[in-house]
Amino acid sequence: MQQRKIPLRRCTGCNEQKPKKELVRVVRSPQGEIALDRVGKMPGRGAYLCPSAQCLAKARKAKRLERALEAQIPPEVYERIEQEIEGAQSGNE
Repeated sequence: MQQRKIPLRRCTGCNEQKPKKELVRVVRSPQGEIALDRVGKMPGRGAYLCPSAQCLAKARKAKRLERALEAQIPPEVYERIEQEIEGAQSGNE
């Protein structure tokens, strides 16, 4: 039996390749709305992040998320993403 290939994605923060399931997808919808995609199926342009505040901070500082999503990201959206990542982390422990 053939082993299934695990899809890898690159974190926009630390630039490490990891299995897609370990990363959080940030998506820009066709309407221009930016949100966290928990199921990985939302339509739109996506970028991946490790579920850590450090990777989000690195991506924010270097504007990597903005480049990946091809959109300006207001500070309140970054804060909402940070809260959701922190919420997901405390839910997993």
